[in-house]
Amino acid sequence: MGGLTPAELATIRGRLEAFADDVFASLPRTDQRARGQCYLRGLMLDGRRKSIGPMAARLGEVHYQALHHFVAVSPWDWRPVRQRLAEVLTAALEPTAWAVDDTGFPKDGRCSVGVQRQYSGTLGKTANCQLGVSVNAVTEHASCPLSWRLFVPESWDGAAMAERRAACHLPQGVHHRPKWQLVLDMLDELHQWGLAPPVVVADSGYGEVGCFRQGLDDREIPYVVQVRADTSAYPEQARPTVVPYKGRGRRPRPRYHQAPSSLVQLALAAGPQACVDLIWRRGSKGLQRGRFLAVRVRPAGVTPRRRARQDGGELPVRWLLAEWPTDKAEPTKYWLSNLPETIPLVELVGLARLRWRVEQDYRELKGALGLDHFEGRSWTGWHHHVTLVAVAHGFLTLERLRRPKPAASA
Repeated sequence: MGGLTPAELATIRGRLEAFADDVFASLPRTDQRARGQCYLRGLMLDGRRKSIGPMAARLGEVHYQALHHFVAVSPWDWRPVRQRLAEVLTAALEPTAWAVDDTGFPKDGRCSVGVQRQYSGTLGKTANCQLGVSVNAVTEHASCPLSWRLFVPESWDGAAMAERRAACHLPQGVHHRPKWQLVLDMLDELHQWGLAPPVVVADSGYGEVGCFRQGLDDREIPYVVQVRADTSAYPEQARPTVVPYKGRGRRPRPRYHQAPSSLVQLALAAGPQACVDLIWRRGSKGLQRGRFLAVRVRPAGVTPRRRARQDGGELPVRWLLAEWPTDKAEPTKYWLSNLPETIPLVELVGLARLRWRVEQDYRELKGALGLDHFEGRSWTGWHHHVTLVAVAHGFLTLERLRRPKPAASA
């Protein structure tokens, strides 16, 4: 997905205006809806920078101050826009899964809302940046962000940050929440909009958090999430036992008295003979092959063990999926899943490997549409900008679906 020439934009302008009229219907004023459409055209036109000044200059139809006011200052609510966009995209894409991830927004100074030196996986390093967390609708052929949250670092809750919070117009009720909790917040919001994920996929930054997996279980949301090799678990056949009562104090409750193993230990115990070689995807790079191991285990971290004690002692059984290349002495990647025991292995693998679409999303959102080009500093401005970028990306994705490529090059 690249920037459009003025001629290319003119050919799709009618469809863009109809799409924007639908998605921006919640904006109360005519001039706000007009500015929204103008901003979308600015994002889509080819150009190196998608900050407000260069966009206004390329458009030649709106003053910089008017566009800046619309994005950075105007009080329009971005939530109904995101809701309508999510409704349209999920209906059109019929997603296979929802993928969660985060991406960095590099910054030079210290004044933008939520900025600090922090690690960003998409940047591949620790940098001075903001972090945005997103939930994305994903298929083999297309994907789009459905909702966003700005990660507020814990340092921004300190008294010393009061002046910076006020300068960024950060609401008093907004404080630090872990990224995995922001994802659960978005899933709850999307549920309120009548949308539910077929399955959630995530990398180990989220999957290794027991509270995140428990939150998905509590919401009865299916998941396939990557975890670390040292994640603790018992084999499926392990059961809690009760030691004999000695006649004094509380009666013993069922417990797992032996220490759990790590996932790598359980995979090695199953051995390479339990692996299956399969083709899990046919795409533009040809057949995607791999060797995988799938065994039933009982995850045994702090969170599942605490919940098991509350519920009677037995840990739930989950899928352990491991990718084990033939030239490696042990698996290289691990996933846990609460999907049914009857799920075919090729489907489980396909879901585990589907998260790559999010990385492509981020490249397109940044490279073609200027996701991280916004130069404003405010809470409202950041949310307005990422929402408008998501609208532009959603429209262009639907345009691509109108002219799909041959299946072999998906």
